[in-house]
Order: sequence, then C-alpha cells, then structure tokens
Amino acid sequence: MKKFWKNYKQTILLVLAMIIGAICGLIFKEDASLVKPLGDLFLNLLFIVIVPLIFFTVTTAVAKTKQPKRFGKIMVMTVIVFVVTSLIAVAAGFIGTSITNLVEPGDSKEIREMFDSEVTNDTELNVLESTVQLISVDDLSKLFSKENVVAVLLASVLVGLSIRMSKDKGEPLLKVLESGKDVTFNFIKLIMYYAPIGIGCYFASFVGTFGASIALGFLKTFVLYLIIALIFYFGVYSLYAFIAGGKEGFKRFWKNILPSTFTALATCSSAACIPINIDSAKKMGVPEDVTETVIPLATNLHQDGSYIGTVFKIMFLVSLFGTNISDPGTILEMVFVTLIATLLISGVPIGGGTISEMMIITMLGYPVAALPVLTMVATVIDAPATMLNAVGDTSCSLLVARGVDGRKWLKNKD
Repeated sequence: MKKFWKNYKQTILLVLAMIIGAICGLIFKEDASLVKPLGDLFLNLLFIVIVPLIFFTVTTAVAKTKQPKRFGKIMVMTVIVFVVTSLIAVAAGFIGTSITNLVEPGDSKEIREMFDSEVTNDTELNVLESTVQLISVDDLSKLFSKENVVAVLLASVLVGLSIRMSKDKGEPLLKVLESGKDVTFNFIKLIMYYAPIGIGCYFASFVGTFGASIALGFLKTFVLYLIIALIFYFGVYSLYAFIAGGKEGFKRFWKNILPSTFTALATCSSAACIPINIDSAKKMGVPEDVTETVIPLATNLHQDGSYIGTVFKIMFLVSLFGTNISDPGTILEMVFVTLIATLLISGVPIGGGTISEMMIITMLGYPVAALPVLTMVATVIDAPATMLNAVGDTSCSLLVARGVDGRKWLKNKD
C-alpha cells in the first residue's frame, strides 16, 4: 500500500483536486471564479520556469551529445515522427467531423445572428513574415518571454552547438548550464507541492464559468470532439506506446502519463506541462538526450489536439456557411491551412489568441466577422485539446527513442 501511495500520490491528489474543483464549480457557478487567483498563481509559477527550463535542457542536451551523428539522428527521427503523427491527427479530425454536421441548417442562422458584429482586421497576413517572427526576436530581452518559446528553442540549439564547437573552452559554460538545469528541476519540485491546490481552484473557476453557458451547436462540437479525443487518447496513444516499446512500453506509458493529463486538463496550457512531460518521459525510460530535445520541440511543433481542433474550427465554418468541400483541391487546401494555422498557436492555450483563427478565416476566404465563432469553438474544446497536445508530446518521445536506439531500446536502457 505504501508503494502504491508513493507511486501514485501525485496522480491521486490531482484527481481529487479536479473532482472537488468541478463539484465546487457546479455548485457555486460564477462565484467559483473567486478562487481563480489561486489557480493563476500555480500557472504563473509554471510559466516563469518555462524559458529557463527549455534553455537549460535543450542547450545541455545538444552540447553534451558526444556523437553528432546521434543528435542528427534524433532530429531526423523527431521530424519523421512529428509529420506522421500530425497527419494521423488531422485525418482523425476530418473523419470525426464527417460523421455529422457540427451545425444544423436551422441552428446556423441563429449562430450567425449571435455573431453579427463586425470585426475589423487591418493587418495583412504574411506567412513568411509570421514564420520569421515565430522563430526569432529583434531584441535579447524578448527572448526571456514565454510568448517566444520557439525563438528560445532555436537559440538554445545554436548555443548548444556553439559550446560543442568550442570543445574544452566551452566546458566551463556547460557546467554552469548543467547546474542551472538541476536548480530548475528542484524549483519545479517545489511548485508541484502546490499543484493540487492550484489545479483544484483553476478547475473550479473553469467549470463554474463555462459549465452551463454553451449553445447547442457548440455543445455538439464539444461532445463530438470529446469522443474523438478519448478514442485518440486511449486508442492511438496506446498503439504508439506499444509500437515504441511493446507491452513494457505500454505499461510504463500508462503508469506515468496521468500527472501530465490532469495538469493539461486543468491549466489548458501545453507549455505548463513541459516539466511534467520531461519527468514522465524519463520515468518511462526515454533517454535523457531524447527527452530533453523532443519534449520542448513537441510542445510547439507537435500538437495533436490542436490539429484536430483546427479541423473542427474549419468544419464548423463549413457547416455554418454551407461550403462545398467535395473537390479534392479544397480538401488539400484545408489540410495545408490546418497544419500552418496550428503551428502558429505555439504552446499557449488555444483560446489565448486569434492568430490561428485569423489565418483560417483569411486563407479560406470566410468573412472576418466569423472570428468570434472560431473563438468560441476554441474555448469549448480547449481542455481536451490541450490534453492531447501534452500526452502526444510524451508519446512522440517514446517513438523517437524507438527510432534512434532500435527495437530493444527499453531493454538496453534497463
């Protein structure tokens, strides 16, 4: 019993916190938002550690790679795994939304009337410019913001490569960065002591605010998305774990993935799950260099839940405006928009910005006034989408480890 409590204490406390938070949210409704600041405190503590965590882990992982070929192999396998699993997620989104219309013809008129206010957009969207802004900043101070984590990733890789190129002269800096990484992980341990309180309060506020305020069309979208998310969570991720490590990989995956799951559901932020995902992947037996390279990259460049969610946004507009999508060219265009728009979310909560929504609207030719529609869709699917984003990152690390170290990687690790 003591061993069980030791292994699952954090998971049990997080589950209880979510249940209690949900009950309080249903009972007190909007009044539950009074405890939201306590949830915000937990989220803010996680956010302030994101940039140093990414910088220290990625930089040291790159710098400590004694075999440049191995680092290259990790990156190649990471790209392959990201592309294949992302396309599977997009396919799941289209299959799921093909089952039924997200908006019935009678409901679509009412929803259009709900969002008949004009939304103006004076900024012309330039894909190349957006990409440059995504991977770089024009001032060093901006690199320390969680809003620019993709730029932090690129800078971390470059610093790691520079240290390795410096050889012996780079060793003193590497030791400092390794110390920084250890201090950062201990800081995270302290934060996680507060996790049950923070998550419980955040979940109470979330349920109290949104629990009874979803219109029928959006409720239908949420239910369908939730069904697909659960199938993907239990079915697809189990398959990934089995492919990566057989029965042992399957068991280790499900033994260690729940803390990440509940953190994602409560915070609705993939970035907030980075430290938990890194810890979970290591407990599963994923090599350190793979874990510390794949997880931060996956948080920003591999988002299963967001890919499926973007498909839902597109298909919601298709149902709302009666768009004909029988043409193969139109379908390919939608797949392309899904991939591009999702990458622009960059690890922040789905409802936290309108960049990807504006990308969908402008690239597919829908009126800008439809922006609030997509914002609402993003809000109602936020929690399960973030869950898939976070858990998908860890499953990717398993697959990359399998590709880098071979079929018996888990046995060799032991």
